[in-house]
Amino acid sequence: MKKILALVAAITLAFQVNAQEGSSLPDTKVKDMNGKAVAFNTTVEKGKVTLISFWATWCIPCKKEIKNIRGKMAGWKTETPDFNYMTVSVDDARAMAQVRSYAKSQGWDFPVYLDPNSDLKRSLNFQNVPFSVIVDKDGKVAYMQTGFEEGGEDVLYEKVKEIAGK
Repeated sequence: MKKILALVAAITLAFQVNAQEGSSLPDTKVKDMNGKAVAFNTTVEKGKVTLISFWATWCIPCKKEIKNIRGKMAGWKTETPDFNYMTVSVDDARAMAQVRSYAKSQGWDFPVYLDPNSDLKRSLNFQNVPFSVIVDKDGKVAYMQTGFEEGGEDVLYEKVKEIAGK
């Protein structure tokens, strides 16, 4: 019975996530690492395919996904020059200092945004992290995925290349 409920929940989640593919990014406010509020739809560079990882400091699979992506990003950007990467932390306001120090300690050299009140999370209608979004060159949501397994970063990159037309 538990397996059936899990399957139903997974299918329901898949339909909820896919319902937003093809839509524009919301203009929901997020904060940059300096605490400045910006509209989320302005954070993605038009003309480039952008992979966005939603994560939290307490989420071990999130950190593993970002670490794996970061390790492969130089090669990916060489192979697909019209590719960008960024992350959005869904940690609450109390954990914002942890986000900053963690990103700095990991040497992250890509944009990190903060969604301390989960406004963006609600706008994109997802429940759990890790959550990944790929945005096409026109700023439209092209792909969404919940969860991470070892090697999942390669699956995401294959989607990036497909969306970029490579």
